[in-house]
Amino acid sequence: MKKYLYLMLLICLLLLSACSNGKTQSLEWFYNDAKIENVDKVIIQDGTTGYSKTITNQEQIGEFLSLINEIEFTPQENQGNREGWRYGITLFDREFKFNLNEIDITYYDTNPNINTIVDKYYKQLEIVKE
Repeated sequence: MKKYLYLMLLICLLLLSACSNGKTQSLEWFYNDAKIENVDKVIIQDGTTGYSKTITNQEQIGEFLSLINEIEFTPQENQGNREGWRYGITLFDREFKFNLNEIDITYYDTNPNINTIVDKYYKQLEIVKE
């Protein structure tokens, strides 16, 4: 019985450690890892209103990405389920979708705070209802 308990504990620990690699990574690292090479469209969706704003102008895309590329994402210790989100962002070359504090079912803290940067940029764009 003790062997079974230890085996179950070991499996649980391995599963928990697999859910988060524990490394701090830049946003650019995440989308490069997803094989995003040439972003030709960005959609920012406001989680409180449901409105989306789309960027297709290459100069604006470059400006936006330069603001957020180097932001560091550090996995949070508490990976418990949460509800809601402030902004969702989708980058297109192939689709790469993330929320400001969640990428691929892992929750993150960011440095600097990505919320402030995206909120300011989002408010400057025109609303496109999709």
